[in-house]
Amino acid sequence: MILRRRVMVGCLIGLLVVVGGAFAADTPEDAAQDAAETWLKLVDDGNYSASWDQAAKVFKSAVKQADWGQMAAGVRTPLGKLVSRKLKSRAYSEKMPGAPDGRYVVIQYDTVFEHKASAVETVTPMADPDGVWRVSGYFIR
Repeated sequence: MILRRRVMVGCLIGLLVVVGGAFAADTPEDAAQDAAETWLKLVDDGNYSASWDQAAKVFKSAVKQADWGQMAAGVRTPLGKLVSRKLKSRAYSEKMPGAPDGRYVVIQYDTVFEHKASAVETVTPMADPDGVWRVSGYFIR
């Protein structure tokens, strides 16, 4: 009886650790980073049309799909293929210069491209009105 109780308590503690870990990992920063990296994969693959489709409403209202494709290709093509991307920083904010108030995470990556050894990519996902995190801005320097 005591052994059975210990096993049940042990299983319960294990379950709480797993469930608690799932909730802890679901921060705005984590959700935004997941959205950013999914979106960046599309851009890395040259799939600019799909990246526009998956962008935030604010992004889509600022740039037409055809214009985005031309702009993105004009910036990314000369850089060559992605070599590496490492998270540099991420910061949650509810106010962004020149943008409506909302829930944003500014994420920076130290990135190496085939023809540019050192770049910083800034990706800014935001929580769209439906609550889904989508990219609202992208810059490379």
